[in-house]
Amino acid sequence: MLYFFVMLSVAHIFRGLKYRNFRIFFIGQSMSLMGTWMQNIAMSWLVYRMTNSPFMLGLIAFSSQVPSFFLGPLAGVIVDRHDKKKLIILTQLLSMAQAFILAVLTLTGLINVQTIFILGIFLGCVNALDIPARQAFIVEMVEDKKDLGNAIALNSLVFNSARLIGPSIAGVLIAIVGEGVCFLINSFSFLAILKSLFSIKVKSNPRPAAQTNVMHDFKEGLKYVNNLVAIKTVVIHSAIISILGISYVVLLPVFAKETLKGGSHTLGILMGSAGLGALMATSYLASRRNVVGLEKMIPKATLIMAAGLMFFSFSKSLFVSMVLLGFVGFGAVIVMSACNIILQTIVDDSKRGRVISIYAMAVVGTVPFGSLIAGGLADKVGAPLTCFIGGALSVAAAGLFIKKMKKVRDMLEHTTKIKGPGPEGSALGSLDLAINPED
Repeated sequence: MLYFFVMLSVAHIFRGLKYRNFRIFFIGQSMSLMGTWMQNIAMSWLVYRMTNSPFMLGLIAFSSQVPSFFLGPLAGVIVDRHDKKKLIILTQLLSMAQAFILAVLTLTGLINVQTIFILGIFLGCVNALDIPARQAFIVEMVEDKKDLGNAIALNSLVFNSARLIGPSIAGVLIAIVGEGVCFLINSFSFLAILKSLFSIKVKSNPRPAAQTNVMHDFKEGLKYVNNLVAIKTVVIHSAIISILGISYVVLLPVFAKETLKGGSHTLGILMGSAGLGALMATSYLASRRNVVGLEKMIPKATLIMAAGLMFFSFSKSLFVSMVLLGFVGFGAVIVMSACNIILQTIVDDSKRGRVISIYAMAVVGTVPFGSLIAGGLADKVGAPLTCFIGGALSVAAAGLFIKKMKKVRDMLEHTTKIKGPGPEGSALGSLDLAINPED
């Protein structure tokens, strides 16, 4: 009997995989994202090994993420106008080329910080288009929209599973063969996602010829987000948490080397610990039947992340640091995934690419500023105090969100036409529902 209920629960969590296209995409991403996380960890260690500077860690992170801030909204217009599958294939090919060039330069000893900075900007430009295209493409792969929330959570789950495994492998490989091999493995890992994309067959959605110019559509997307208090609240909170809370990641090499007196394997363990917490968070979100009540989790998860971050700043023990980073990873991913699911639920289909690109700008595009601030502040007052400050300010952000939470709840209920949680409730209502801008 226990076995039956366990299997029933697992089947419920992974119900989005019953759709062939999403299942293929899920498997391809699983393999490719491990390579991506291997590159992330190897990049951080390489930069810190070459410069021994927290500020340079922040600067390199800034270079690879800041394009999303400036190009994100315009990328959303492109996503709304063009075939998403073809756009993703293009971005994966460009990302594979970037990883291969990075691998060759590192393995031949020709790599330097300036080159890493330039390649980071290039990858950031690619990701500015890839993120909204990838998120919006999920809608086309899931035929029954009631399972869209689950598919989004599973997409986050595979991302964080790779975040758990990739850094652990990279930490060992860096110690044995160096960072260049991690970059090379990442370049080949893109073959998995490319193979899956070519295998996916989605219904053709004819796009009418654009009647307006790009800037008009861009402004329309910004106006849509600004006029809807619920959407604006979710986007702003995501941006605040990205700047204050997520930026701790850029300082982990400092904690691994200076505070915990370890090496690249220690950094891999710390990243993996945060990844384990994130994996637990996405598993929980995937198990939810609908989106009702999801807005209440955002401030609670923010406080969990903030508390974990503040206590982590005092830790001198690897085990204690691992546990605390698990809480940080859990809280941060609940916040970001819940915000993403809520936005995907309430946004109008015709503006999906633009809204998701603005959300990506808030999440990814603001991280470089947080990384730059964290790196610069850590140079002045140290990494521990910098993390503590970020956690303390995140507590204040939770309070601000609570003040606007009713607007988010009302719009969720209005969109899904659900007044309370229940198995009969759809995880997603009518996506093209006309929404009153005054709501």
